[in-house]
Amino acid sequence: MIGKLKGVIDSYGEDFIVLDVNGVGYLVHCSTRTLQELPGVAQPATLSIETHVREDQIKLFGFVADVEREWFRLLQTVQGVGAKVALAVLGTLPPAELANAIALRDKAAVTRTPGVGPKVAERIVTELKDKAPAFANVDPALVHLSGALDDHRAPRPVSDAISALVNLGYGQPQAAAAIASASRSAGENAETAQLIRLGLKELAK
Repeated sequence: MIGKLKGVIDSYGEDFIVLDVNGVGYLVHCSTRTLQELPGVAQPATLSIETHVREDQIKLFGFVADVEREWFRLLQTVQGVGAKVALAVLGTLPPAELANAIALRDKAAVTRTPGVGPKVAERIVTELKDKAPAFANVDPALVHLSGALDDHRAPRPVSDAISALVNLGYGQPQAAAAIASASRSAGENAETAQLIRLGLKELAK
């Protein structure tokens, strides 16, 4: 199995490059983001490779970073997500943003991917929610709160305060982050009005 290729870019296709490695041209499929990050033709490049072997073909998928390849593998563990959809997701969201979106149950961010509807986004967020926090750079308390909201376990004042901020036009992830911070400073017994006031201060920073 091929795990890495280092060579010179021979040519670009719509969703692939041909990488010349010591005179052998490897056709490597890449996300749009990876294609944009790679240098021009005749320039050196190194790619982490995921090899898919089937009876009738061998396909290579290339990534500029190992973490992107890891996400490519993780995404395909979700029912209904194949290599094409996984590449499309990674072309829309870099690994850090994808991890944050899943950790915060932000299905809307995942549906920005062309060809990914609400049902597939729901499965991605649900099935990978326990794996995403390890990659995410968001506050663990916010991840916990997002999970509680998703499972309808959040305290009533907290969920009401988030709903109020959403009704004011803030996005769900933004509102949840602000109220998580407000809740930390106000304590467990804070009332909805106090949380909203503190949450608005957080959003104004």
